[in-house]
Amino acid sequence: MCGIVGYIGTQGAIEILVSGLEKLEYRGYDSAGVATIVEGEIHSVRAKGKLYNLRTKLEKETNISQIGIGHTRWATHGKPEEYNAHPHRDNKGRFAVVQNGIVENYQELKQELISKGHEFISDTDTEVIPHLIAEYYNPESNDPFMDAVNKAVTRLDGAFAIGVLCADFPDELIVARQSAPLTIGFGQGEFFCASDVTALVHHTNTVLSLDNGEIARLTPLGVEIYDFTGKRLRKNPRTLDWSPVTVEKQGYRHFMLKEIHEQPSVVRTCLEAYINPDWHSQNSDEENPITLNLKPEIYEDLEHIQIVACGTSWHASLVGKYLLEQIAQIPTFVQYASEYRYAPSPMMRNTITIGVTQSGETADTIAALEMERQRRSSCDRTYQARILGITNRPESTLGGMVDQVINTYAGIEIGVAATKTFVAQVIAFYILALDLAGRRKTITPSRMEEILKGLLQLPTQIEQIIHSEEPKIRDLAHQFPDTKDFIFLGRGINFPIALEGALKLKEISYIHAEGYPAGEMKHGPIALLDAHVPVVAIAMGGSVYEKVISNAQEAKARDARLIGVLPQNHHEDMFQDTLIVPEVDEILSPILAVIPLQLLSYYIASMRGLDVDQPRNLAKSVTVE
Repeated sequence: MCGIVGYIGTQGAIEILVSGLEKLEYRGYDSAGVATIVEGEIHSVRAKGKLYNLRTKLEKETNISQIGIGHTRWATHGKPEEYNAHPHRDNKGRFAVVQNGIVENYQELKQELISKGHEFISDTDTEVIPHLIAEYYNPESNDPFMDAVNKAVTRLDGAFAIGVLCADFPDELIVARQSAPLTIGFGQGEFFCASDVTALVHHTNTVLSLDNGEIARLTPLGVEIYDFTGKRLRKNPRTLDWSPVTVEKQGYRHFMLKEIHEQPSVVRTCLEAYINPDWHSQNSDEENPITLNLKPEIYEDLEHIQIVACGTSWHASLVGKYLLEQIAQIPTFVQYASEYRYAPSPMMRNTITIGVTQSGETADTIAALEMERQRRSSCDRTYQARILGITNRPESTLGGMVDQVINTYAGIEIGVAATKTFVAQVIAFYILALDLAGRRKTITPSRMEEILKGLLQLPTQIEQIIHSEEPKIRDLAHQFPDTKDFIFLGRGINFPIALEGALKLKEISYIHAEGYPAGEMKHGPIALLDAHVPVVAIAMGGSVYEKVISNAQEAKARDARLIGVLPQNHHEDMFQDTLIVPEVDEILSPILAVIPLQLLSYYIASMRGLDVDQPRNLAKSVTVE
């Protein structure tokens, strides 16, 4: 949600902080601020609104401080006003704190601190942290700054990552993490911290992610890491394989458009990672062409699969359910992670639980998986947890808590509205379904070969769609300047694509849109239709093609404008507009059907002059409940 950055070293901190916040602006949108130490005093500058407003304020100042923290806010407690912006300070102005997360017991702590004479000026939960640190601060102790921060964080309930400055310690930056992401970057005589490595890759590719319950001291001499009990820890940094180029727009107007265009490469990379390059030369009756390298106990006596996810990842999981049931013949259940936490399914024997999250930090998904592990921990072997993660960030919180990760290899995604990470998650489900099908012998070798060959053709087919349909879609987008509602229809494996198409349009264009199973239109939603409500029908070739066409006819009879997503050579006169994709096996059609819907949403939002990459009220990684 919110984005935090920190720096200590030999350079001026302000520009590093602000440029880091610019890389994290997708995490917050309503206010921003920085704090530095200048001549033994905390100096803080905050601004309401976009980061541009903060930069404008800072340009009027001269600040050569070489230590600082910064924050871009996504409001949870308190309105988006400057007085609620981070950093927050104690009453004496000796401590400054930035936070990503939520302090769940802040009201209790606030009342305790007020009774001791502390005065609060914001509505936020974060403000209790600098006051709490000040309350515990004892200049006479052996390590007063670290001791005070450590005592304070042990009082906090919830998920949080914080960065802290103390005016009395101008050469120390302290950071701590509990269930919210925080990464430290290592430079030459300088150190960085951030909520996401996107803020770090311009400065270093050597990073270390803090784990839950860890606190670190950053000085110009190095980094010390402790757990919340005060025990010193030894951890090794890792080297990123990302370059600064991966977080630039590279000539595209928006990151979202760039990421739509990156999808052919993403699909190729993911397929190359998991499909044995020699599969076609092997004896297909004996060899599994998929190489997932999952532990044998994951597969043993497998009877059920349950999936927990949120948002776009939930839609990808619905496609996954179809694949796992139809290809691998395994009963599969998909639940919203936020609901599963409070109404879990009855425990089933020999069950894999899969958490799907592009960031690996989605709070509801992480909590659902942790709950599942705990409730199965005392069960016998057949009920014990087998937990997988599907994510774009194996180094994330998810990666550290599951038994194994299926990496989607999508590369960094900046646009808040997921595009390439959705496609990569769906590809991961194809790989898992085929892996299980090969082991369980639920499809014939010839059918396995058909699907694999079709998968390998998808990157080229996506490129074809972008080349042929993007200009048409760009023009089509201009025909909906005042549209207030859209309906998306799909059946079978493409019903989740109708949901995803509607979500994309809602997220970035602020047009109300709903996705429905096409056969359900006449059971209620058809009452919404008239000449002002466009209907997008996903009519891919296959077993339900004629059914979708029939359902679209019903919408046509109510004067709705029809837009068809159709395979080549399936032109239907009833559609006012058609978005054409290559002919493909029905089971592979979701990957192609979603591409024109992504482009349509993008160009409608762009035509309206909206902030495509940072839509209102949304954040890229939802790290709070």
